[in-house]
Amino acid sequence: MATREFEGTLFGQTVRFRYSQRWIAYAIFILRIVMGWIFLQAGLEKLLAPEGWTAAGYLANAVPPGNPLAGVWEMLAGQAWVDELNIWVQILIGIALITGTAVRFSAFWGALMMILYWLTALQGGLLQGLPLEHGWVVDDHIVYAALLFGLGAFGAGRILGVDRWLENTQLVENNEWLKAFLG
Repeated sequence: MATREFEGTLFGQTVRFRYSQRWIAYAIFILRIVMGWIFLQAGLEKLLAPEGWTAAGYLANAVPPGNPLAGVWEMLAGQAWVDELNIWVQILIGIALITGTAVRFSAFWGALMMILYWLTALQGGLLQGLPLEHGWVVDDHIVYAALLFGLGAFGAGRILGVDRWLENTQLVENNEWLKAFLG
């Protein structure tokens, strides 16, 4: 089993450790597929809901009292574009993560979506809004956002993903800036 040594600086401290390339690759691949499935399933459930899905009820009624952004959520409640955007962004992020296509771009938007969901759960003012219902600061949305950040940082689309192939195309080689979206 091939191992490598990592050396870098984290918060001003030198960090060194050995790791197994094989197990890291498996872990990143599995995390990418699992996160992709979570997004794809959430979007498809909304799209295929027999009575039609809308965020209106949640945004207008389920946001905790005193949420510092309550006015924003109430304004967005009932807007058809919010529902469509929510559904299709989840489906597209899910497909992108599963196939390993434009993973950095998709991970960014997925993390942003998770932060927005987290913001809807704040109770009271920003400093008084903690704890959230499912954690003091960190709930599942923050975990998902952090995981998506990691997938983008690792360039997870290069591991059995379309991004590996895309990065070797003439288009990407001639336009280095496209690499910021891939990986």
